[in-house]
Amino acid sequence: MRRPVLLFCLLALAAASPSAFAWGKLGHRLVAQLAERDLTPQARAQVDALLAGEPEPTLGGIASWADELRERDPDLGRRSAKWHYVNIGESGCRYDPARDCPGGDCVVEAIKTQTAILADRARPRAERAAALKFVVHFVGDVHQPMHAGYAHDKGGNTHQINHRGRGTNLHAFWDSGMLNAAGRSDDAWLADLQALPPPAPDARLLPPAAQDWAQAACRIAVAPGVYPVRGRLGEDYVAAQLPTVERQLRDAGTRLGALLNAALATPAP
Repeated sequence: MRRPVLLFCLLALAAASPSAFAWGKLGHRLVAQLAERDLTPQARAQVDALLAGEPEPTLGGIASWADELRERDPDLGRRSAKWHYVNIGESGCRYDPARDCPGGDCVVEAIKTQTAILADRARPRAERAAALKFVVHFVGDVHQPMHAGYAHDKGGNTHQINHRGRGTNLHAFWDSGMLNAAGRSDDAWLADLQALPPPAPDARLLPPAAQDWAQAACRIAVAPGVYPVRGRLGEDYVAAQLPTVERQLRDAGTRLGALLNAALATPAP
């Protein structure tokens, strides 16, 4: 009886967590590494200063910090849990702050708030360092389509699927399942992503752009074919959707680099 009970508990836990890890560690690391290559000298100097003392003082090294708060700092992990996503699939992918983000508790407003803290030189270094970690992570999150999708299934967390004989959910499959299925190394991924054309520059890069990114990601999540008709996914699904995953990772990396450059535009005094 123990195995079925354990399986039920694990499935229930996954279903109860609407902010499941976006992109997994690999995806977040790739987004951060792409951004790091685009930093201006001024932004790079500030990033280096803010991350000094970290075990891996690079954007890639701290890219999953916000997901790890569940273990590192449970209180902050609970307070920031809603900052990883926004549910706008049932609203035609149109973001309304009052309706979709009460109290500023969603990924769109979190990007705005944390970017403002990062850019504020009057803030303590520790606050700005935490804000940098949040911004790096949340820009990745907002480009993961399931993090801007439907509320009724918690961004695909309760939509069960099977791929290569293994059960999972649609959210997890977009987080890391397709990336892992490709079987590429980090270096191969970076080369492939950098070979893609960068996104067009955002006309309104700072705060308003976050809602544009969320709305675009949502339109991917609700597009025909993303939710499979049958629970068992074949390689044709991966072949059809992996280019979208790659596009989103590429866009996230470029936009994160531009956002950090804008927030850290001038040298520290």
